[in-house]
Amino acid sequence: MGGRLMGDRLMYDRPAGERPRGVSRLGRAVTAAALLAGAALAVAASPAAADDPSPSASPSGDSAAPTSAGTSFRTATEITQGQQATANASTGDYLYWSFPADSGQRPTVKATVKLPSTSRGGTQTWQVDVYDGLRRRQACQYGVQTRTAAQDATSVDLSCTLRTVRSWAEPWDDAPLPGTYYIRLTAVDLGSADLGQPANAQVQVDSKDMGGAAAVDGSLSQPVVPGIATTSQDSDGKKSAKLFSLKPDDGWASGWWSDRWVWTALGGVLAALAGIGGYALTRGSGRPHRLPPGA
Repeated sequence: MGGRLMGDRLMYDRPAGERPRGVSRLGRAVTAAALLAGAALAVAASPAAADDPSPSASPSGDSAAPTSAGTSFRTATEITQGQQATANASTGDYLYWSFPADSGQRPTVKATVKLPSTSRGGTQTWQVDVYDGLRRRQACQYGVQTRTAAQDATSVDLSCTLRTVRSWAEPWDDAPLPGTYYIRLTAVDLGSADLGQPANAQVQVDSKDMGGAAAVDGSLSQPVVPGIATTSQDSDGKKSAKLFSLKPDDGWASGWWSDRWVWTALGGVLAALAGIGGYALTRGSGRPHRLPPGA
């Protein structure tokens, strides 16, 4: 190893192929951080397959769509998300359906009422309402919940998009919670001459998965399902609620998992990389390791 005189200091040449010690340390640190990032993502993503925050409650291929509706909360016809239920009724009747909704979902209820082509005495106002398992009326985030049909109209289209279902809420809060939801469809304003006229109703529920953006800390011990504390046992030995038997295809989510865990892990890895990069840029080259003492 040779040396050369630069000013009043003797500098030694670095052997061929030898990298600066600082660069080598930085490379090892970045590699280690990348490995840690991969491990963190693997650990964070592994529960997703077993505990999806908002499983889809789609109907099975062999299940027929309901062709009737209940007349009260207790007799509400059960439907699954994605099913189109129909019912023949008379104006003035209260029609009820029920469906399951899990945490992380934002349900949208759509209803269409087909009116008879015969002449009517006047306009008709129809309304769709959605209630949770505690029979609390849930506000529509957007949608046309009430609509008036003209005297010669043949159909009325209604819709109601609920707020995102949360896995937990304070007792005083009326936020949507996982469990059963009820749809009530009825005419709220019509003349006495139009009472009892035939009408055909169609309802369908679809949900959008909102992901970790709507996640909260905490979960319910049981979903808000009527009769969940009083279960019945079927012929297969499975227990289900007496007043409501439907649930999401993958079961009710526990509420603790959301993709916020992935973003939190990514944020931690990026912060670690930023710290390592900042240290490498500000530490300087330091004292040459080949410089003899006292030089």
